[in-house]
Amino acid sequence: MKMIIASDLHGSSACIKRLWDRVDIEKPDRIVLLGDLLYHGPRNGLPEEYDTKTSIDLLNSKSDLITCVRGNCDSEVDIMVLDFLVEAPHMILSDSGLNIFITHGHYYNTGHLPPMMSIDVILHGHTHIPVCEEIMKGKYYMNPGSVSIPKGGSTNSYMVYENRKFVWKDLDGKTYMEKAL
Repeated sequence: MKMIIASDLHGSSACIKRLWDRVDIEKPDRIVLLGDLLYHGPRNGLPEEYDTKTSIDLLNSKSDLITCVRGNCDSEVDIMVLDFLVEAPHMILSDSGLNIFITHGHYYNTGHLPPMMSIDVILHGHTHIPVCEEIMKGKYYMNPGSVSIPKGGSTNSYMVYENRKFVWKDLDGKTYMEKAL
């Protein structure tokens, strides 16, 4: 299974359009969104082309491909206007013998891990900083960074997963990090 994984879109229609351009090129089986889809949040400045109405239309245009978890900036109103489920705080995706725990990161994170017995990767956004680090022997924390409001000197980014390999890319499709498990 090929997945595009993205987080922290924060209502930037310009960045969502660029991500959808990458989706059209990459042709994933699934798009996994790690929350914070429409609202920019009180601690963030306005992202490029902050336009929630256009962002709603863009997100709904690919609703048949989207698997999503809820972020700390996703409100009840946001959930009502989207044509895909956003309520789950976390999920486990399994592929090729790999169990990937997906969440936004404001609750479960490296400071508050989920039970890791059968989890190989905890994958979350929230910090807006791309990361790949081993947190226990053979168990990893990964973060795709932010599509719209990158932090920590990072760039607007997303991740591609296929055949037990994670690849971090900027919104132009340039690879800047990868990890095979």
